[in-house]
Amino acid sequence: MKIIKNNIVHFENLFKTLEKKLIKIYNNYIMDKKYFIETFGCQMNLHDSEKIAGMLRDLGYEEGKTKEEASIIVFNTCCIRETAELKIMAKIGETKALKKANPNLIIAVCGCMTQQKGMPELLKKRFPFLSIVIGTHNLEELEEYIKEISSSTKRKYKSVVWDSEGKVVENTPTYRTSGNNAWVNIMYGCNNFCTYCIVPYVRGRERSRKPEDIEKEVRELVNSGKYKTITLLGQNVNSYGKDLGNGENFVSLLDRLCKIDGNFKIKFMTSHPRDFSDELIDFIAKERKMSKCIHLPVQSGSDKILKAMNRHYTLEHYKNLVTKIKNKIDGVSLTTDIIVGFPGETDQDFEDTCNLVKFCKYTGVFGFVYSKRKGTPAEKFDNQIDAKTKQKRITTLFDIQHKIAKEELEEMIGKTFECCVDTRKCGLWIAKLENGKTIKVKCDNLEPNQDIMVRVDKIVDGELFGTVTTFAKEKEN
Repeated sequence: MKIIKNNIVHFENLFKTLEKKLIKIYNNYIMDKKYFIETFGCQMNLHDSEKIAGMLRDLGYEEGKTKEEASIIVFNTCCIRETAELKIMAKIGETKALKKANPNLIIAVCGCMTQQKGMPELLKKRFPFLSIVIGTHNLEELEEYIKEISSSTKRKYKSVVWDSEGKVVENTPTYRTSGNNAWVNIMYGCNNFCTYCIVPYVRGRERSRKPEDIEKEVRELVNSGKYKTITLLGQNVNSYGKDLGNGENFVSLLDRLCKIDGNFKIKFMTSHPRDFSDELIDFIAKERKMSKCIHLPVQSGSDKILKAMNRHYTLEHYKNLVTKIKNKIDGVSLTTDIIVGFPGETDQDFEDTCNLVKFCKYTGVFGFVYSKRKGTPAEKFDNQIDAKTKQKRITTLFDIQHKIAKEELEEMIGKTFECCVDTRKCGLWIAKLENGKTIKVKCDNLEPNQDIMVRVDKIVDGELFGTVTTFAKEKEN
């Protein structure tokens, strides 16, 4: 009897020890399944990274805080400028030591950079420790490639970059990381072929999603109660629907989405000035669910440079468009993109651009120094501008815009605006205004996504500070 009892105790202790080991192994396995995504480039890439995160979470991975703790690292790349590409190459190189320390580490490179001709071969030669190289056209296949690499007993490397775009893929899992803003692709690719831009070569031709699929996604996002802003994405949203052949266009899509019940705003980016119609202006002006913050890239204020860029509009057309927008849309705020130092840009061409900025009084200017992109026509243009001149011009441009932005902020002091509460930092709530600006307020009884009315009290180091006056009433749908 005593022997049996001792055996039972022995087996109980053995099972407890085994249980602890199994729990430890399980926890180590779970802890090892961490991902780290490093994103470069535009909002399109940011949303692609949300899709990558969704696929990884479907595979049981959790987000890691650093590369060092990750069992899979994904570089979602950009190639719009040479500086971005060089930075990405350096970042990839830094992971060599991590791969050496952990041979099972999966390192994947995707995005626009990988889609360039000859880039997959270059990456494999320069970084033989990479696990996966995948292009923009087959991003949705990443989940399957990770499964294949993880289960393989052979050398773990897979490179798949399609030469041309495929069909639009729906229902890709998405893990959203942009607060109360939700990105929604309405189309992919670009047909414009601006001479400085690599996008049509790495993103393919324009492909529009079906309006019913877009509506379904937006409806689900709104019904979740998590998102107050829906931002529609496309390289040129104004071209939406042209390839569908069913009469759908951008305004008809917006009309469909604005009929969805809920208290939310719709933004979109990016617009091409050539295709920004009077119909669209009128719709934004009358529809309360449409954001009054419009991004309208001009790139240059010189007709000569616009022609060389293959932008298909003139300075006069752009100025007339801005005038119509400001006259018809109350409270509108405009932002833009400008490239300085484009080949052949003279001092007069640059001065024309500066004069345009003063005329438009943009809320924000995203200025860039021209950078050669291999495979684009502008790469071979004569009269390339030296780096010193380009740097001087970009500094001048930002000085002009800084003065305009400061004057705009000063005009807001004492006025009351409707805002949406976003996040809380250092004891202050940060709320977003309709014009895209943010304001900091001190108030105890607030929560994210709440609508409030705020009076602007002061400006400190370019930031708005204000006082909550009332809680905005829920608007009628």
